[in-house]
Amino acid sequence: MGTTIPGLPQGVLDSTGQSGLGLQSGGSGQSDFMKTLSNAMDQVGHLQSEADGKVAQLLSGSGQDVHSAMIAVEKASLAFQMMVQVRNKIVAAYQQVSGLQF
Repeated sequence: MGTTIPGLPQGVLDSTGQSGLGLQSGGSGQSDFMKTLSNAMDQVGHLQSEADGKVAQLLSGSGQDVHSAMIAVEKASLAFQMMVQVRNKIVAAYQQVSGLQF
């Protein structure tokens, strides 16, 4: 039974619910993490573009209803807020690691 979380790219969680972000130790681990992060950012951009298009259609009067436009705007807003929180967590982790003494 696979676990899916709306807003995350497919394959982020494997069938056991463990993170599939590719954080294994090795050279390819960083590229897997960067690919996942890049895909998530691309999805946020796509949602924003979709919302912009629906709002433009609504304003031009080409038959777009208010409900679907507002839903698209809220999806884009929530996805952006989630990405900001992910960025904040990454920055906090970096600051914590950089403060460690070796």
